[in-house]
Amino acid sequence: MNYWLVKTEPESYSLGDLERKGEDCWDGVRNHQARNFMAKMNPGDLVFVYHSGKQKALVGMAKVISEPYSDPKAEEGEKWLAVDLRFETNLPKHVGLAAIKAADSLQDLLLIRQSRLSVMPITSSEAETLLKMANS
Repeated sequence: MNYWLVKTEPESYSLGDLERKGEDCWDGVRNHQARNFMAKMNPGDLVFVYHSGKQKALVGMAKVISEPYSDPKAEEGEKWLAVDLRFETNLPKHVGLAAIKAADSLQDLLLIRQSRLSVMPITSSEAETLLKMANS
């Protein structure tokens, strides 16, 4: 199993929207590096959902439930991808960007180093640290 972080603007689409739907297509990624990461997602992988914008915090978890497929919103000839996600849980405590940046063990997290990416991998040790922070 792999771990991922996806970023979303809660004003456009929030974790609450995914929770209400139960499952949904995660599409609209228009960055080549993020798309390449999305291509490596597998059913069963766990996904941290991060609200960008004003909130700037990890807020919940989802699970990948499909193989990557062509983004249905892509223009003809474009090679953008989508995956289906299923809502898993809201985190007991939101983990803000300031707390993430302050954690020594998270300094290599792409959220800090390449903040513009909307899809990024997380190592198992980073996932463990983030979950501990959310449960403390």
